[in-house]
Amino acid sequence: MFNKVLIANRGEIALRIQRACRELGIPTVAVHSTADAEAMHVRLADESVCIGPPAARDSYLNVPAILSAAAITGADAIHPGYGFLSENAAFADMVDAHGLTFIGPTAAHIRMMGDKIAAKSAMAGLGVPLVPGSAGAVADMDEAIKVAERIGYPVLIKAAAGGGGRGMKVASSPDGLEEAWRVARTEARTAFGNDAVYIEKYLDRPRHIELQVMADNHGNVVHFGERDCSLQRRHQKILEEAGSPALAPAQREAIGETVTSALKTLGYRNAGTIEFLYQDGQFSFIEMNTRLQVEHPVTEMLCGVDLVREQIRIAAGQPLGYSQQDVTFTGHAIECRINAEDPETFMPTPGRVTAFHAPGGLGVRVDSALYAGYMVPPYYDSMVAKLIVHAPDRAQAIARMARALAEFAVLGIKTTLPLHQRIMADKTFQSGDYTIHWLERFVAGN
Repeated sequence: MFNKVLIANRGEIALRIQRACRELGIPTVAVHSTADAEAMHVRLADESVCIGPPAARDSYLNVPAILSAAAITGADAIHPGYGFLSENAAFADMVDAHGLTFIGPTAAHIRMMGDKIAAKSAMAGLGVPLVPGSAGAVADMDEAIKVAERIGYPVLIKAAAGGGGRGMKVASSPDGLEEAWRVARTEARTAFGNDAVYIEKYLDRPRHIELQVMADNHGNVVHFGERDCSLQRRHQKILEEAGSPALAPAQREAIGETVTSALKTLGYRNAGTIEFLYQDGQFSFIEMNTRLQVEHPVTEMLCGVDLVREQIRIAAGQPLGYSQQDVTFTGHAIECRINAEDPETFMPTPGRVTAFHAPGGLGVRVDSALYAGYMVPPYYDSMVAKLIVHAPDRAQAIARMARALAEFAVLGIKTTLPLHQRIMADKTFQSGDYTIHWLERFVAGN
């Protein structure tokens, strides 16, 4: 096991990793920007190192400063959390080159799955179903027209190196294809430094379903079931459920077998999430995230497994120690992402938290780095808490979430707590019959 782990992240995920390390008896090092000097992850770490000014590019993305912090504190492993450097293959390579262990997948797999075209090609070769579309990057408008005609409109143009909705445009007809193509390439070039795009069939009423997997260095791969992440605004997840109200256990088992077989053949290691669009009973692969996901707690609540602990154990060379048959799925779990945003306009609301009260009770979990007096900085992602509940079934989970949301108090700044209360009370959400387009219409009042 490791002697000391440096956590190359901030906020609630840094605290989450600290907790897993502490239970394993591993000391931790927190790195932080000057803006996060009073952050909870800094206060609770065994050691802390300031690595730069507030801007992420000068601190949490400052690779030389992070590696130097590891050297001066004697850390022998680095956990990147999610976001920031978690899917940066060059960073993973540098961690290895400095004689440290990167707690995550190999740089080769991060690089492969970071290129959406390469990822689709790899998955197709391993028998994972895809959305109909181009075989690779589409070089010019002539090819784009041919692909769109072959698969049929509407089509979705997507950045090969993209994510988070950037470099993604829909063309509903031939008249709109050229404009969508031009804008997608421009956005991709600006956001990712790579204007390569590909084309997929646009599905009009899909759900976004992802499968959590874990693989060790000894050829063992297991999955921990699916999460339904269909409640999204501008391609950003707002709420997640495990399991999906759209799937039956047999469907979970079938897609799980497909995915674990593929990753075993690929020789994958550590945590990963395979993301699908699901419509008319068909799964279509869209991407793989080679890291821990924000929404991992709903899986932990459903399966009773500490996924971060498993990441650390695997990185230290230990086997999983259990098979797929040992993984159980009990009840239902829901996670609400609480953002420091105006619940009507969704504008960020940084500022000082004057009071903070987290809900509690049976089956309620809060992952947050907030405390009374904390100043939410304007420099980073606006998510400030995750509220997770678990109950014997979905109806009881919704009731428990509604109760917990009513108890949750964050004063001094506006948050999206009222939005989640509205969602819990909505009949369509309660029925489970929603798609990735539902939340946008709900927010707009349609």
